[in-house]
Amino acid sequence: MIVCIAEKPSVARDIARILGATTSRDGYMEGNGYQVTWTFGHLCELKEPNDYQQNWRFWTLAALPMIPARFGIKLIPDAGIEKQFKIISNLYANADEIINCGDAGQEGELIQRWVMQLAHVKCPVKRLWISSMTDEAIREGFANLKEEKQYESLYLAGLSRAIGDWLLGMNCTRLYTLMYRQGRNQVLSIGRVQTPTLALIVKRQKEIDYFKPEPYWVLSTIYRDTLFTATSGKFTSEEEGKQAFSLIDGKPFVITDVQKKKGREPAKQLYDLTSLQVDLNRKFGFSAEMSLNLIQGLYEKKLTTYPRVDTQYLSDDIYPKCPGILNGVSQYYTAGKKPYLQPIKDLAAISKKLPKSKRVFDTSKVTDHHAIIPTGQTPGGMTDAEQKVYDLIARRFIAAFYPDCEFSTTTVKGKVDKIEFKASGKEILKPGWRAVYAKDEQNDEETKKGDEEKTLPTFTKGESGPHKPTLTKKMTIPPKHYTEASLLRAMETAGKLVDDEELSAAMKENGIGRPSSRAGIIETLFKRHYIRRERKNLVATATGIQLIDTIHEKLLTSVELTGIWEKKLRDIERHNYDAATFINELKAQVSKIVTDVLHDTSGRSVAYDS
Repeated sequence: MIVCIAEKPSVARDIARILGATTSRDGYMEGNGYQVTWTFGHLCELKEPNDYQQNWRFWTLAALPMIPARFGIKLIPDAGIEKQFKIISNLYANADEIINCGDAGQEGELIQRWVMQLAHVKCPVKRLWISSMTDEAIREGFANLKEEKQYESLYLAGLSRAIGDWLLGMNCTRLYTLMYRQGRNQVLSIGRVQTPTLALIVKRQKEIDYFKPEPYWVLSTIYRDTLFTATSGKFTSEEEGKQAFSLIDGKPFVITDVQKKKGREPAKQLYDLTSLQVDLNRKFGFSAEMSLNLIQGLYEKKLTTYPRVDTQYLSDDIYPKCPGILNGVSQYYTAGKKPYLQPIKDLAAISKKLPKSKRVFDTSKVTDHHAIIPTGQTPGGMTDAEQKVYDLIARRFIAAFYPDCEFSTTTVKGKVDKIEFKASGKEILKPGWRAVYAKDEQNDEETKKGDEEKTLPTFTKGESGPHKPTLTKKMTIPPKHYTEASLLRAMETAGKLVDDEELSAAMKENGIGRPSSRAGIIETLFKRHYIRRERKNLVATATGIQLIDTIHEKLLTSVELTGIWEKKLRDIERHNYDAATFINELKAQVSKIVTDVLHDTSGRSVAYDS
């Protein structure tokens, strides 16, 4: 008998149907030589401190650091989990072969390997590795099962991450709670990714709180209904501004230079999880957690591909499938129309054969899974929120095959006396991929940019005439609060303020957290009362600020250092770094943190903000 195990019952039922295992049993499906069962996400977890040593049950400074000689796992104490694990164990005991059908990612590998370890599996194990849940993908995956050893490094990376989080979280949470809490029942939660993320928000909060607005003056003038701004920049005093104003008042404006340059703008790259979460927050105010749940739901409904990815590319083998995917997308019917039919028809009219761009197809930039795209299944049965998510993914996919947007940028320079001015405008010559985005979608970033585009009148070098100068007083403004969108980007790029997609992609190697875990990290900060929402803004609470101020160990708050840890975890996955070395480094670092904090005699404390 071949036993297949999935991560949740709904996925198991789909797999069982394809395999012909149609007889329902308690905790599994059976038939055609297969038994298909499931976990409920994690059934196992790393052992708790008191499972290693009795004295670790108690929160005492004397017990720190807690560093087990060897980490172990145990079943999560829950009646439903215990029952399902017993069923799985019995199936495994009689299996000729096991097929791991868990989510094809680091966490999915860890979940299933832990279950197999606890069940003492002895028989051969194969791996189902698929990027979508369509019937075709499942059949193709079972026809090309992988060897379990291919994913050993993936498991080791997941295990190293879990152990690292345990070492830092368990030790530092107890350490900081015992050393710095004010209330008896107060817990100061410290996390490997959680704390540096909070540090980002606190740093920004302080920049805003301590910001002192300062006045400045801008000199501009209107010539032929066009606003020109002085190139000399801002004046820090009104006197300077007035002096410059007096030089140009009543004198003619002269056009000194007119330059036109043509440019091309390629379509946005396909979505990875973070860029999708960013857009959903910017456009609709969806939280990172809500967005993850929505895209996961679309994946399970077989409408989109595997979502927990950090690449924006497709592998070359996807290219032949793209016409079929587009055809399926074109059939989507909602509100009395097929919204994607015309853009896909227009695409066919532009080119008989789909273009194959390196911005879209690059196998070298795809590791486990490719970018998030539609599966080609005709969509249906979506909620309003799911439709919004699907629309972003579908339009981004269609636009990827369109020509570049062609535009003309005009820069006009002028002069009054010795003061130089400049105006610029942009004109769309051929919309290209922009045509995929409906003009009435004001929330769409791609369309919103059009508001900033203006066509200038025709100017001729040497022409001159009257103008209307103005000296405008303005005030400097503080940095903006983080939103979930900008925080996700900062986590992805190790705290650097990077909006450019290609540049941020180059910095992903040193980002903090996994794409799939960042939403959970942000939610944890809310639950700990370290941050709160004010509309879209993320605001640090007094507790959050005090906690970061209390932590003097850079290792705990530095986004850059945490990013280095993340890079090592990725290197473990790629066979470029040793898991044991990573864990030993963390053990040494945790021991040093404990020693340093225990020697702190400052008397600092952290108040609880409920």
